[in-house]
Amino acid sequence: MATAKRDYYEVLGVVRTCTDDDLKKAFRKLAFQYHPDRNKEADAEAKFKEINEAYSVLSDANKRAAYDRFGHAGAAGGPFSGGTGGFEDFAGFGGLGEIFETFFGGMGGQGGQGPRRGSDLNYKLNITLEEASTGIEKEVNVQRIEACETCKGTGAKEGTTPTKCSECGGQGKVYQVQRSVFGRFTNVVTCPRCRGEGQIINDPCPTCKGSGRNRASRTIKVKIPPGIDNGNQIRISGAGNMGDRNGGAGDLYITPVVAAHKIFRRDGDNVVYELPLNFAQAALGVELDVPTLYGPSKLKVPAGTQSGKVLRVKGKGMPQVNRPSVFGDEWVEVKVVTPEKLNKKQKQLLEELGKSLGTPTDSTGEE
Repeated sequence: MATAKRDYYEVLGVVRTCTDDDLKKAFRKLAFQYHPDRNKEADAEAKFKEINEAYSVLSDANKRAAYDRFGHAGAAGGPFSGGTGGFEDFAGFGGLGEIFETFFGGMGGQGGQGPRRGSDLNYKLNITLEEASTGIEKEVNVQRIEACETCKGTGAKEGTTPTKCSECGGQGKVYQVQRSVFGRFTNVVTCPRCRGEGQIINDPCPTCKGSGRNRASRTIKVKIPPGIDNGNQIRISGAGNMGDRNGGAGDLYITPVVAAHKIFRRDGDNVVYELPLNFAQAALGVELDVPTLYGPSKLKVPAGTQSGKVLRVKGKGMPQVNRPSVFGDEWVEVKVVTPEKLNKKQKQLLEELGKSLGTPTDSTGEE
């Protein structure tokens, strides 16, 4: 038994009083959803044909009037009764280009015409912690693609100009029509004559061989701001590769790599320094010079300082990269060093000191 046809308005999900714009919007949405090239479900092809048939009738004022009066019998002369079928029968779409845009997001339009921006470049720059603390200007050598100086990026020999491609009319692409079981479909492909450029260079530039671009080595000055750290980047606008057809250049991204320091350890905007002290200095206290990134600085170690104690030298850390006038601190971690070898006198003095001090008690007060 043949399956009864569904109401065309129901197929498109619209009411009988809908406008032509409502019909068009509903059809585009459903056709995009069930197009067999995109939807691989088993019933997608059947649904697409049903949607196609419904719109072909309702988008035609005469056929729609007949359908409203007589139902499917009034539409017997519709698109599947000997007509050409397919997209060429659809009214109100402005041709195959618009149909292609409906299904493939605008690729049937101007596409890849015109200049294209060049790609970005990345460069890793090794610097020291001292350089990161004060900021510095460095020179970097980069290999990049630039516009040919001879032809100024046109690709044509000096005194000549490229001509518009007659095959594609300067669009860089051509349409190919293919037939299928449910109509004709149009594909857009790169123009084989101009290879997508949209223009033909009859007399290529001898320097760049018609490409309009050359690879060059350039030395670029880079200002490293104070406080820079691993993970930060510096962008130099327009210092990357030149784009096609005299398109704008990409950017150059400088990624500083701050080398590990011999005596300092960075902790955000602070630096950490480990200060070795002997027993006497830790017990009696001492005032001494400690190294910082900006030269020696006085530090007072209080009497009775234990190993692991952390003291602060204010403002001797790293500047904040976005606020270079604001500095972190230097944290000095005390390490009491136990001597491994003692001479006779030192040993005697320590033995006397040990007897004098007695055995330290634990937290309970017991020996």
